[in-house]
Amino acid sequence: MLGIESSCDDTSAAVVVDGILRSNIIASQSVHEEYGGVVPELASRAHQQNIVPVVDAALRHAGVTPADLSAIAFTRGPGLLGSLLVGTSFAKGLSLALRVPIVDVNHLHGHVLAHFIRQNEADPVPEFPFLCMLVSGGNSQLILVRDCFDMEVIGRTIDDAAGEAFDKCAKVMGLPYPGGPHIDRLAAEGDATRFDFAKPRIPGLDYSFSGLKTSFLYTLRDETKVNPDFVRENMPDLAASLQRTIIEILMGKLSRAVKETGVTTVAIGGGVSANSGVRKAVADFCADKGITAFIPPRAFTTDNAAMVATAGYFKYLKGEFCPYNAVPYARVTI
Repeated sequence: MLGIESSCDDTSAAVVVDGILRSNIIASQSVHEEYGGVVPELASRAHQQNIVPVVDAALRHAGVTPADLSAIAFTRGPGLLGSLLVGTSFAKGLSLALRVPIVDVNHLHGHVLAHFIRQNEADPVPEFPFLCMLVSGGNSQLILVRDCFDMEVIGRTIDDAAGEAFDKCAKVMGLPYPGGPHIDRLAAEGDATRFDFAKPRIPGLDYSFSGLKTSFLYTLRDETKVNPDFVRENMPDLAASLQRTIIEILMGKLSRAVKETGVTTVAIGGGVSANSGVRKAVADFCADKGITAFIPPRAFTTDNAAMVATAGYFKYLKGEFCPYNAVPYARVTI
C-alpha cells in the first residue's frame, strides 16, 4: 500500500506492507516562513515539484517497485484544495497506469489511526473503544473511537484550534512560523505561573481559544500597541504561561470526557501532540487515573503519509475503494 499525503505544506509518501510500515518520506516547505503562515498557491506548486521524488524515495526505501503495489491511498480532505488536488491527481494517474485501486482517506481519520502505525509486529496498538484528543493547527476535537470505521466527535472547538492559538500568539511575540515549537522551547525556561490568561467557560466538551488569544494580546499591549521591550524581557514567562493555560483548557475537557464515557484508554494525535507539555500532561493524567495512554512518536504527530497508508490499509481490507470521479474537499469532520 502506497500512501500519499498533501493536505497542507508537507509532501509525504509512505509504504505499508501487510500492515507494517516500510518507509515514510516527508518533504517540508520552507517557502512559507517569510510570510508567517502557509500560502496556498505556493504550497500547491511546491507539492508539484516534490511529489515525484518523494514517492520514488518512499518506494526505494521500502524496497518495492511500483509493480508490487496492491493499492494507493491518498488524503482526499480536509485541507487546502490546491494541495489536495496534487496528491489526488497523482494517485489517480498512478492507479490507472498500474491498474490498481485507489483508497481515499480522511486526514483527521488518519491522525486518529496513527496509533495503529506499526514498524514491527510487536508494536502495541489501542484497544477499542478509546478516546482520542486530536489537537492541531486547524482542529481540536475529542473523538470516541469504537473501531476503525466508527468514530464519534463528542467535543470540538467552536472557534480557534489549540495549534492556531499557539501560532498566532507566537506571531504577536515576533517568533518565526510555525510558532508552536518555539513556544514549547521557550516554555522550558520560563515561569508558568507568572501570567494568568483568560479561560473559556464553554459548557459540555467543546473547546474555545479565541478569548485566550485576546487576553494574551492585551497583556503585551502598551496603550494601543504591543510593547516589544516588555515581550523581549518576559518572553520565556509569557511562553510558559501561555502553554500552561492551553494545556489546562485541553486537559479540563479531556478529564470530563473520560468521566462521561468511562473509557480506559486515551490517545492523542495531531501536530500539537508533539508539544512536550501536552505529552507530559496526558501521560501524568493517565498514570494518575490508572488508564492507558497512547502518545505517538513525534514523527507521526505532524502530517505524514504513514498514517494515510495505515488508514488506507484498513479500508483496503474492508474493500472500500474510491471512484475516479471523486474530488477533494476542503472542510469536513470525522
